[in-house]
Amino acid sequence: MSKNLLDQLKEERIVAILRGIPKERANQIAHALCEGGIVFTEVTMNTEGATRMISDWREQFGERMRIGAGTVLDLKTAQEAASAGAEYLVSPNLDESVVEYALSRGLSVFPGAMTPTEIIRAWKAGATAVKIFPMATLGVSYLKEIRAPLDHIPMLATGGVRMDNIREFLAAGAVAVGIGGYLVNPALVREGRYERIAQNAKDLVRAVKSYGPSLV
Repeated sequence: MSKNLLDQLKEERIVAILRGIPKERANQIAHALCEGGIVFTEVTMNTEGATRMISDWREQFGERMRIGAGTVLDLKTAQEAASAGAEYLVSPNLDESVVEYALSRGLSVFPGAMTPTEIIRAWKAGATAVKIFPMATLGVSYLKEIRAPLDHIPMLATGGVRMDNIREFLAAGAVAVGIGGYLVNPALVREGRYERIAQNAKDLVRAVKSYGPSLV
């Protein structure tokens, strides 16, 4: 895709997080998300077969989806993800060597941070945007407070995002949100209810689109 990845993320505003999904069901899940209108999909690197999923999805979905790698904890994992074809790297932590490597490869990178010091450090290291984690514990109020002095730093809110609060996270200043279990519920995966996953995706995308104009 020729469009700047961060600009497109500011338009789409949802990153689907796939963690621990069975590799034999991976393609059906990805197709369900695509059908539901999800563009950004991240598979965590502690998922069995993650690199194969990334490689396969880059080939299958081409221009329709942006495929990234999550839980990139160190340089070795970053290199594996990049070799598989990941377009962006997402971490729960800040490892400057991962940020440096991503930038050297022309990849977007979203390191994780919690405190103001960590957020600023990640931004100065070269982060495309900073992942604020764990939002399920910190809450929307924390995001609002942290955005006040740091509104020049794009932030991705991850953890605890659901249909009933997604607009609150956007209103608090998140450029986008990361959504895992609510979107791809493990029970739905076990039961093969891919149509429900697609509907979850459609509902979330509709909520975001109706919230207001994109940030681009």
